[in-house]
Amino acid sequence: MTSATLIDGNALSTTVREKLAERAAALKVRGVTPCLAVILVGEDPASAVYVRNKVNGCEKAGIRSLKDVYPVDVDPSVVFARITALNADPSVHGILVQLPLPKQFDSAAVLEAIAPDKDVDGFHAENVGALVQGAPRFIPCTPYGVMEMLKASKVPLKGAEAVIVGRSNIVGKPMAMLLLGAGCTVTVCHSQTHDLKFHTRRADILVAAVGKPKMITGDMIKPGATVIDVGINRLPAEQGGKLCGDVDFESASKVASLITPVPGGVGPMTITMLLANTIESAERSLNILRQGN
Repeated sequence: MTSATLIDGNALSTTVREKLAERAAALKVRGVTPCLAVILVGEDPASAVYVRNKVNGCEKAGIRSLKDVYPVDVDPSVVFARITALNADPSVHGILVQLPLPKQFDSAAVLEAIAPDKDVDGFHAENVGALVQGAPRFIPCTPYGVMEMLKASKVPLKGAEAVIVGRSNIVGKPMAMLLLGAGCTVTVCHSQTHDLKFHTRRADILVAAVGKPKMITGDMIKPGATVIDVGINRLPAEQGGKLCGDVDFESASKVASLITPVPGGVGPMTITMLLANTIESAERSLNILRQGN
């Protein structure tokens, strides 16, 4: 029996996307069609699905999308040339290179090649620095989505103990900066952390982002905590082959007060905030960035 209330990412995503579509329509009246360019290299099935979902999301929100697909053995110079062209195209407001890239690429160099004012993933060093200084240009999409979920669920942030399990550049580190900026006391745990349970049991807000199936169990959670499960893992066939998060939902949901499911939790909000960043970029091109949300 589940005692925790679900934070429904699908429902919130639908609400946010409706508002984004209104903003896209308002831009079109002013002669600007928001545009996201997506670059996919190789034939990784998961990457292809992610790109398709992003392109479909664009279409439904009134955002034009450009998709460039390159073979797995493409020379990096071809991709760099395309990024340079997109940087110079004033009709393009966001550029995204789907990771992971094949081994002949220096992923960091590719991300740095994207113009900071079109880096809607928020991975460019200049944008990371702006986030750390508390004046973000683009917030990385997954942490941005998590913050929107916390806000929509009216989770108190000021003074709350927040524990993040995972220190990646994509989720853990920017998540820590955002929660710190919102007034939380933040602890970041990782593979070298001694006694993980000691830290997670203190968390009013627990964010799991490590990529290990069902690693966080109910006995590691403070009763009444808000649990955000960023992980998405596929169990082996002998265990049913289903998608699951980094949190053992069955045991955690009996202890937490709020919890995100997998699937249908953080995932839908990640793509939604990518669309939001693209529209914000288009609005900036007209100097009409809306104050607040």
